[in-house]
Amino acid sequence: MLQCTAFAEVPEMGALVVLAAMHAEPGPTPGVPGVPEVPELDDMLLCELGEHDEKTEHAAQLWAGEMAAARALWMFWTDRDTDTGMRRAFRFAELPPCPAVMRTLATDEREVCVLFDRHAAGHSWDVTDPLADLMAERVREEVRRERGGDGATAA
Repeated sequence: MLQCTAFAEVPEMGALVVLAAMHAEPGPTPGVPGVPEVPELDDMLLCELGEHDEKTEHAAQLWAGEMAAARALWMFWTDRDTDTGMRRAFRFAELPPCPAVMRTLATDEREVCVLFDRHAAGHSWDVTDPLADLMAERVREEVRRERGGDGATAA
C-alpha cells in the first residue's frame, strides 16, 4: 500500500512541553549541568501510515530517546471541517513500538515494524513511498555515473 501523503507543521511549543514532561531522562546539555537536552525537531512531518480513511488520525514519530527505545513520542493530527472552515487538531502520545516482526525463513532476516503498537492499517514493511524510492534510484544513478557507469565499486 502507498504511504499517506498528509503532512503537518510541528506545533513547536506543544511539542517542547510534551518533551519536557516525558518520563525519559535525556542526557545533559553540554556545558549546562542539570539542564535536560532538548532534541532538534523537524519543522514538518509526513504521515508514516499507509493510506487510510478520514476517520483515522495521521501519525508521525516525533522523537525516540534511543534506537531501541521502549517508547517513542508520536504526533497525531486530524483536519476537521468546522463552521468557520478547516481546523487542524494535534495530540501527542508516548507509545511503545509495534511488536510485529516479519521473518524471512530462507535468510533468517528479521524486519521490525517501526510504527507504534496497535497502529491502524498495514505494518511499516507494507507501506511504500514512491517518492523516496525515486530519490534513492536517482542517488544510485548518480553514484554509478561518478564511478564511470560500470557499477564497479571503488577500492
